Amino acid sequence: MHFDLLIKGGTVVDPGAGLQGKLDVAVRRNRIVAVERDIPAASAANVVDAAGQYVTPGLVDLHTHAYHSATYWGIHADPVAARTGVTTWLDAGSAGGYNIMGFRQFIAQPAQCRIFALLNISSIGLTAPTWELANLNYCDVDLCCAMIDRHRDLVMGVKARIDRDTTGANGLEPLRLARQAADRCGLPLMMHIANGPPDVSDVLDMLRPGDILTHCSTGGTMRIVGPDRRILDAARRAWDRGVIMDLGHGAGSFSFEAAEALIAEGFRPHALSSDIHQMSILGPLFDLPTCLSKFMALGMSFPEVIEAATSRPAALLGMQNEVGTLRPGAYADIALFEILEGVFPFYDVSMTRRDGRALIRNTLTLVNGRVLPRQVEPPSAPWMPLNETQLELRARGHTPGALAAAGHRAPG
Repeated sequence: MHFDLLIKGGTVVDPGAGLQGKLDVAVRRNRIVAVERDIPAASAANVVDAAGQYVTPGLVDLHTHAYHSATYWGIHADPVAARTGVTTWLDAGSAGGYNIMGFRQFIAQPAQCRIFALLNISSIGLTAPTWELANLNYCDVDLCCAMIDRHRDLVMGVKARIDRDTTGANGLEPLRLARQAADRCGLPLMMHIANGPPDVSDVLDMLRPGDILTHCSTGGTMRIVGPDRRILDAARRAWDRGVIMDLGHGAGSFSFEAAEALIAEGFRPHALSSDIHQMSILGPLFDLPTCLSKFMALGMSFPEVIEAATSRPAALLGMQNEVGTLRPGAYADIALFEILEGVFPFYDVSMTRRDGRALIRNTLTLVNGRVLPRQVEPPSAPWMPLNETQLELRARGHTPGALAAAGHRAPG
């Protein structure tokens, strides 16, 4: 049998597909066709030597912002995908009804990585830093549903940011309108939380099975753990009825203390997502592999964090047979990683530090069986100077390059 590409000699880690161990991955055209031991190198036109490395499905990031040059938060996806192994991006509400067509034409279609979207209930999306739900005239349910119906191949759900800055005096009404749109279209609703009002218990009670709460480990006043470090009753009820708890690290939404409290009670995020955007990419998030490394520092294993960033989010998108897996028949979206060993300082958004002993580092990213070339990333937007946290990180020498230089490669 002849293959176009063979990834040989690596350690496959794909918990969702039950694939783990010294296995080779064969690709024909844009699909995975075999995952087996000792596939002969002579059977492939091109061979990637993965010895000493880990071979995983391309990562699926459930919370990103990729509407660059047209919104406050958006970054260029392909350069980040090439160096992180994130091959499927879900943009979380950057586009609304008035600008989803631009998102399709100028962002999703030209991209080499796969980009999908949640449609913001606000028709202007995330053009500005916040406030998009402070004017209810922008919360047009009919327009939202009409544009979803026109873009069913691109739009996977509805997004609403619910916090005191975004909603202003409108309280829960934007969430009620987002709920109407999601229900009419038969799609999930992703809700962001940060600082209230409203009260987090009130908004949690409006989420249904299959909906997504993002920023589940926030340290803001809408956090889902109480002062006693116990999970709130409303959050426990939401978890039990099938609401998806997504990390969404971001630049202001990840607290080590909140994450540790949840883990101590037996609750781990269903999905580990980055909320990567113009600000968070500058630290302390940096990228999804760094985020996954933080959860290894909190006690999760490498297979566990990979599952939370591949098969689980892929299933939430209804794409479990196409992305986030190395099963034969899936798209040949593949990532290679090395795990560096050492002592690595990791920070949350309030500069709380936890030290880990493993740093996940991407070495190669493939989409449709083709290598995504490393690219020079565009500079930050002119409205995005370094904040105090990022300046402090740099003063401490805390950058992705410095982290990697502090470790040594562990055998794959």
